[in-house]
Order: sequence, then structure tokens, then C-alpha cells
Amino acid sequence: MPDVPFSTLIEPGELASLLDGAAGSSSTCALAIVDCRHDLARPQWGAESYAAGHIPGAVFAHLDRDLSGPVRATSGRHPLPDLERLAATLGGWGIDDSVQVIAYDQGSGAIAARLWWMLRLLGHARVAVLDGGFAAWQAAGLPISTEPARTRARKFVSAPRTAWIATAEDVANGLERDAIVLVDARSAERFAGQNETLDPVAGHIPGARNHPFTRNLGADGRFLPPELLQRVWHDVLGGASPARVISMCGSGVTACHNLLALERAGLEGARLYVGSWSEWCRDPTRPVARP
Repeated sequence: MPDVPFSTLIEPGELASLLDGAAGSSSTCALAIVDCRHDLARPQWGAESYAAGHIPGAVFAHLDRDLSGPVRATSGRHPLPDLERLAATLGGWGIDDSVQVIAYDQGSGAIAARLWWMLRLLGHARVAVLDGGFAAWQAAGLPISTEPARTRARKFVSAPRTAWIATAEDVANGLERDAIVLVDARSAERFAGQNETLDPVAGHIPGARNHPFTRNLGADGRFLPPELLQRVWHDVLGGASPARVISMCGSGVTACHNLLALERAGLEGARLYVGSWSEWCRDPTRPVARP
């Protein structure tokens, strides 16, 4: 393991080196790889893809079952799971405070960033997202396995940073007092209330700014360099402190991609509105902006 843990992104070659080090070591290597591939339209696609081939040693995390809790009448589509249950799940995957965790999805990092943020929420700093995901791993000609992971359970001790979580009330009060910068990670079309297919109400929260998470990526599907991310996000913030940011999206998943981009740019302190648009629009008394 490196003396300085990977805490934002890791390249395929770097991960391959970690795996090689684990294979050549006689001791248990403190490394856990988590496959987070998911398709909102095909919820079983991720598990099927994992079975067809994954990074050697990776465990599979299902967005709906492992990285989300039960949907309630007033919640968004992907509420946080019970944090004690989440800690037990992480321990079952062989994760404790000594373990370097690498999360990956198919390519963009949009789903993997959810696990990245959740681990950090529980106080675990040794977590990074594979830049370019499984597609980049395949393109590099690196090994793929169909063998299920064999993990040794560990005791994951969580130290939740609940101040990182914003509620609908935090959003409403912050906007009323002009105390926050609300950034919506959905596509420009959905933000504008066009072609909404996931939620029953189209539009956005009045006062929100739109920064689709895809703008954090270059044409190659990888994250932009830190200095370029910093310039992009300075334009989004308009001079405001990143500590005033509340990140949102449709259901609190791709919003984590924006939080990862901010961290990569050295702009720390933003919070996540977990319920996001899918929670906000459930209450007909909450305001909605449409074109």
C-alpha cells in the first residue's frame, strides 16, 4: 500500500500495480475493490456484468440494495441506507480503517462516486474512484476475472460526519437567506424540465445552478485535470466559497460526482442533498421552476 493513500482518483495502471503487489505479498494486502456498475433502466445489468467479468478480487455493490436504503413515501429514489447496516456491509466486504478502497463503475464514475462519498461520510479517507472505470481497465488490456471475490470480514468502525448531509429544509432555508449555492448535477434538459423520464414532476428547484456531472469529464471519459476542474468550478461558484455548496441531482447519486470533482479541484466543504429532486418534487407545496 502507498504511504499516501489514494483519496480521489486512481489510474488503471496504478490499480494494476496495487494488485500485483497484493499477489506478490505473503501478508494480507489491505486493498478492497468494489464494482458499482449500474443502469437505472436495467437494475440487474450491473450484477450480470459483474458475473460476465470484473476486476480480479472485486466485490459487487448494488446501488439499490447496498448503497441505498428503502424508498419511503417522502424520500427520494435513493435514500441513504441505515448507517449501522452500511458499516456491517462494508466490514463484510473486508473493509476497515486500514484498507484502501477502490470503487469503479462502467466508465464515468457517476455510480462509484456514490460509494466514495458514503465511505468518506463514515470517516474512511482511503477511498478512490477508478478514473475511466471498467472501460478504461479493459482498454488497457488488464486482467479480468469471472471468479466471485473471496473476502475476509473485518470490523468497520464508522465515525459519521452528519454535517455533510443537507435536508430539504436546509435547502429551502439556505436559498431564502441566500446562504447556499445549490448545484444540480442533472442534464441540462432535465434541469430545464424537458424529457423528464425518471421523476413524476419536471423542472428544478428555484435558485439552483446547473452543472451536469458530465462537465467534469473530458472527451475521453476521464476526469479533467485538477487545474481545469478548478477553473470550471470557479465559474460555477461565481466567487462563492465551496463550503456554501449543496450538491444535488435526481436522487443523490450523480451529485456525488460533483462532490468528487470539487475535492479533486481542492475546493472542499460542500454538502450533499441526498433526497435531491426526487424527494423535493414529492411535496406539492415546494416551489418548482420550469421554463
